[in-house]
Amino acid sequence: MTPTSTTKSASKAARVSPTSERNTGLIQGLTAYGLWGLLPLYFLTISISSPQEIVANRIVWSLVFCAILLTLTKKWGELMVLGRNKQAMIRLSIASVLIAVNWLTYTFAVLNGHAVEASLGYFINPLVSTALGVIFLKEKLRMTQWIAMGFGLAAVLTLTFAYGTVPYIALILAFSFGFYGFVKNRVGRTATALTSLSVETAVLSVPALGVMAWLIASNQDTVVSAGPSHFWLMAASGVITAVPLLLFGAAARRLPLTTLGTLQFLAPILQFIVALTIFNEPMPPERLVGFCLVWVAVLLLCLDMARQPRRDRLALAAVAPAPEQVQASAATASASPSSAKG
Repeated sequence: MTPTSTTKSASKAARVSPTSERNTGLIQGLTAYGLWGLLPLYFLTISISSPQEIVANRIVWSLVFCAILLTLTKKWGELMVLGRNKQAMIRLSIASVLIAVNWLTYTFAVLNGHAVEASLGYFINPLVSTALGVIFLKEKLRMTQWIAMGFGLAAVLTLTFAYGTVPYIALILAFSFGFYGFVKNRVGRTATALTSLSVETAVLSVPALGVMAWLIASNQDTVVSAGPSHFWLMAASGVITAVPLLLFGAAARRLPLTTLGTLQFLAPILQFIVALTIFNEPMPPERLVGFCLVWVAVLLLCLDMARQPRRDRLALAAVAPAPEQVQASAATASASPSSAKG
């Protein structure tokens, strides 16, 4: 390598500063969660379709979009390598079932006047993820986290009273996405956002195509029979599904986990606002009390996450030797006979 090329490489690396990377990650994360938060508005445009048809189309068109991206980015080789990893494939197959349950429940909720309850599910989700860490990974909770869990439980009990029944939709969404995140976490870095989504949609594509074929054969479909504009709206579900996931994956590589964890609450906040202002769903006082309890739990978790970097620095300082100890060790080593030359 010539001195000129070395200088150019160093200059380029200098231009990609940590601040720039963080700002890029913030934009990607905010865009991903913003798109997820506004997803009910998309469902409003295709509300003549049934939840089953919407989810089946979402799966199939997502697979088509992933295939296009794999071709453009020349990532088919990575997908083939992932396909030979038996353990990762089993976990991604489980993840695909969990995300299908999540998508179907969420679509049903939005189209049947339960968008507020759907947003509640994603507010509860961090509490579920915390509980899964305790149960399956034997993680220890700090006092703030225990208090947040207590507020979360109180919220579910209050909302059970407010709804007159257990908020099943919220709990199914929270637990299906919580377990989905848990399973994807066990896959780790073996799969990228694109390859994992490709596998998940490929696993689900056979039953999804079966549902689409049955609906078309029995004249219960809308994707073919409702005209070209509706067809293209349904086909757009592939882009609408994949783009936020890819942005999220890119943001996760650039942002600290605490920042990413705080950003995730943008989606249910937007869903909540859309449900009240666009869908005009009711919010009686007792239901509002339940949501307030959830928000307190969420705030406590955010505060705990914000303190984590400081705890990490203190823990690192506790195990690292003091500067004077390092200097003393160096002086001792230089003075020892074994360090002398010859």
